[in-house]
Amino acid sequence: MTTSLLAYLLIPLFTAILIPFAAKTRRKLADVLANVTLLAGLLNISFILFNPANIALSFSNITEDGFALLMIFIIYLVALCVTFFSSYFIGDDSKVNRVPYYSLIMTSVSAMCGIVTTGDFFTLYIFVEVLAVTSFALIASDESGKGLEGAIKYFLLTFPASLFILFGIAFLMLTAGTFSFESIKIIIASGIPAGAVVFSLSLILLGFLIKSGVAPFHAWTPDAYEGAYAPVSAYLAGIVTKISGVYAVIKISIMLRLFEIKAYHTAEILMFLGMLSIAIGALAALRQKELKRMLAFSSISQIGYIILAAGMGTPLAILGAIFHLVNHATFKTVLFLNSASLEKGAGTSDMRKLGGMEHAMPWTSWTSIVALLATAGVPPLSGFWSKLIIIIALWDGGAKTYAVLALLFSVVTLAYFMVMQKKIFFGNPTEASRNAREVRPAMLAPVVVMCLLIAALGVFFPYIYSYLVETIAARIIL
Repeated sequence: MTTSLLAYLLIPLFTAILIPFAAKTRRKLADVLANVTLLAGLLNISFILFNPANIALSFSNITEDGFALLMIFIIYLVALCVTFFSSYFIGDDSKVNRVPYYSLIMTSVSAMCGIVTTGDFFTLYIFVEVLAVTSFALIASDESGKGLEGAIKYFLLTFPASLFILFGIAFLMLTAGTFSFESIKIIIASGIPAGAVVFSLSLILLGFLIKSGVAPFHAWTPDAYEGAYAPVSAYLAGIVTKISGVYAVIKISIMLRLFEIKAYHTAEILMFLGMLSIAIGALAALRQKELKRMLAFSSISQIGYIILAAGMGTPLAILGAIFHLVNHATFKTVLFLNSASLEKGAGTSDMRKLGGMEHAMPWTSWTSIVALLATAGVPPLSGFWSKLIIIIALWDGGAKTYAVLALLFSVVTLAYFMVMQKKIFFGNPTEASRNAREVRPAMLAPVVVMCLLIAALGVFFPYIYSYLVETIAARIIL
């Protein structure tokens, strides 16, 4: 584990333990402790990433793992947006208990930081399972029937993933004698026949694909997202599934060095599953009537782009996958928090009961437009650049059919989001919209900040690309 990044794991864990004692009689103190901890961590990691000295030197003086730093930044950012939003979303009469709710979020932040900073598969598995347990509890934190149903489906359908990962790790120890990422990379790169090692990693990869919600292992995703408490859906879609599954898929892709054809069949399968996810997610999203289910299928589709790029495995494709992972966390957090705002402001997120919401909730409407355009890859927003990198990498790598299909399904993405925007915000007013009102400014603050970041990541893309090349491609991939 990277010792210089250990504080990002330990401090939220300390806060998670502190909250039940400090907020025993004053429950709203739990909100304060969670938000202050996450804000302090976010400011610290932001200074490391974005201070002028690093930018002036094209980030060449950053000594830490660039991939881990980027993931910690996005973990803290999404978690802070969700906890700050939740502080105002959870009413005094809510069935959700603030104290365990914030403790679980802080524990999950600690687990995710552990996942991205660990240096071996066994420790990675431990942190992933901690994250799975906290996610199950968070989904069930809403005591309604849907919350419990979503939590049970999440547990039952991701449990086989844990078995695959565990078997893969055990087989890896028997064949390679190590769990260490660096040792395995050396074995793979040495040219020694490493079929058993590749098989072990493929088992682990299968487990993480299930946890990512990739088609055809996506059955749990819409139910879990729809059934979860509204801010929890944003948390799951924004960062949890990315770190518990997609991050490890990218890590294994880098390790196998698929672009050197060390695991050709594994690469083909990954690319096929990525394209399948893009297609199934986009087409299913077109048919949904409930906003959170539509966003869940959209997430499946967007994760497909990341998996497709990881399967291609060239340095450019990996950079595209990492950047799209960051972008997906930002725009999905906005869209899911806006669905929570609709529940708060209009009492429902059923698109059939909504219409003409633009006048009642203008800020929610326009932030949704920014996020949906970024998701569809419309320039100059951040999603355009990550999708462009992925499509160029596919074309240059010889996967021209996949490149064309990825481009076409970006148009489908724009189509179903425009249908969503028309039905909810630009359609004819309904009874729900006539009685609706915009949520308070404090609840709008996280989505506005995220939208500004989406725009900034697009406008200042040359700096982002410089960071990706210098701290990730040059040191980790090549």
